[in-house]
Amino acid sequence: MSASGERLDLRVERTHGAFRLAVDEAVALDGVTALFGRSGSGKTSLLRAIAGLDRPDAGRIALGETVWFNSADRTDMPAHRRGVGYMFQDGRLFTHLDVAGNLRFAERRSRTTDDRFGLPDVAEATGLAAMLDRRVDTLSGGERQRVALARTLLSRPRLLLLDEPLTGLDRSARRAILPYLRDVPSRFGIPAIYVSHDLEEAAALASRILVLDEGQVSASGLLVDVARTLDLAPLAGQGGAGALVEAKVVAHDAVHGTTQLDLGGQTLSLPLDESLSTGSLVRLMIRAEDVSIAIRRPEGISIRNILPATVKSITPAGERAEVEIALKVGPAMLRSRITRAAYHDLQLSPGLAVFTLIKSVSLSGL
Repeated sequence: MSASGERLDLRVERTHGAFRLAVDEAVALDGVTALFGRSGSGKTSLLRAIAGLDRPDAGRIALGETVWFNSADRTDMPAHRRGVGYMFQDGRLFTHLDVAGNLRFAERRSRTTDDRFGLPDVAEATGLAAMLDRRVDTLSGGERQRVALARTLLSRPRLLLLDEPLTGLDRSARRAILPYLRDVPSRFGIPAIYVSHDLEEAAALASRILVLDEGQVSASGLLVDVARTLDLAPLAGQGGAGALVEAKVVAHDAVHGTTQLDLGGQTLSLPLDESLSTGSLVRLMIRAEDVSIAIRRPEGISIRNILPATVKSITPAGERAEVEIALKVGPAMLRSRITRAAYHDLQLSPGLAVFTLIKSVSLSGL
């Protein structure tokens, strides 16, 4: 039985040395949920507690009506009975077996009578059908991780736990495996929790997010809603502020080489990408250093994306000689970093109507 649509109740307390994990959250399971935060924030510790690999000091963990752990009555269901599929960073494949052998091993060990899908279905869904007879040691890193994903699925879990499975892969390999990680959970009706400290990776995969910072939850909910109110980039250790926004594909203009998007009633242009379906929603990363501000609409410049906006807030950017400006564009919130000199020259203040000049926009995960 799938856990999709169920709730994962987490009340976890665990101290390890000077680090304390203290989480009290109910997570709605639907598709992929990103467990996000900087390295050392407690993501893997929480994931291992959910899986039953580490025992919390106190608390309660329950999937729907099934209680996995409860310190109050000493319930502690063993990991192998929780119906959790745990995909590790290194894949942990059997190198002496071929791809089919690895998958058959997982299928034989499945402890459920769920017969909604089998090895052929999973092999096709993960793009492995044509390489079942290949030895694992001949596969690329991305192909090995697809085998690891398929093997985890064939244990027929109620919940997938994915612990930074793209670590160590180059950009092209990451791009190739992202669609499988995004689509497979919904295809087989198995929700997933995906650990990551990469914002674009999380944005490409997840619909919901749980943000950990120093062992505690700092935000949770729909990813786009959380990104609208919280700058996630510093937690990713990516060295810069930015905004994750959602826009609708409106049209493709082959003559001018652009794809037109609707961002809260404003038109935003991307380089032509006819693979994007008209009417579909896409997520965009817009970095603060790519957003400039003008008091009046500029003319005679090459920048195409010039949108009316309102200054929402103004914050000094730490020790740097810059100021961070939050800008409201329809329902979206963008961020811009400008010098203090520019800030004073423009005489910016909250509520002021301005124009944003967006120099670069990228689809999340690409």
